[in-house]
Amino acid sequence: MSPRSASVNEELRRRSRERLLQATVELVSERGFEATTLGDIADRAGAARGLVSYYFPGKRQLLQSAVHRLMHLTLEAALGREPRSADGRERLARAIDAVLGLARDHPRLMRTHMAGILAAEGFIQCPEQQRLAELLRDTVARYGSADVDTDYPLLRALLMGAVVAVLLPGAPMPGPRLRAELFQRYGLDWELGVPPDGGPPGGTFG
Repeated sequence: MSPRSASVNEELRRRSRERLLQATVELVSERGFEATTLGDIADRAGAARGLVSYYFPGKRQLLQSAVHRLMHLTLEAALGREPRSADGRERLARAIDAVLGLARDHPRLMRTHMAGILAAEGFIQCPEQQRLAELLRDTVARYGSADVDTDYPLLRALLMGAVVAVLLPGAPMPGPRLRAELFQRYGLDWELGVPPDGGPPGGTFG
């Protein structure tokens, strides 16, 4: 049997890594962070326990990469869905809705993710985070920013703040209200993106 080529080995490594990331999203969503072990993740992914440590230095780093992958895939799907649009305002609206939707649909996962970022670990510069950043930077550029290097971090901070506000224990902010604030901040019409049922808060917008 001839040895596998470098490209085949690279594809196998990529698939193994993605299985670990997907398993992390599933298990933390189901059980929570503390109740999920690296062994559990390896078992769910059908991988050897040592493979987790090969790719990731610890569970927090693994979780951040897993959530950044989920965010990247969710944002990519939102931006590419039919009808496709090259309009920067529509794409920014879709991006905002996609991120707020993650907080709504995956509250335990996103709350755990934000807690890790706000702790000592901070942002982890993994490939998944870089892909997410590229999509958001492109969205800001298409929106018409004259200074993407300044406006992209601001958008990222506003989205992170909105996610925290949605998930704040005991005092959550309603998603539609946060959406309205972000849309007003960027001059977006309420009907762009995927507007929630019931119309804008207060019945007016603009």
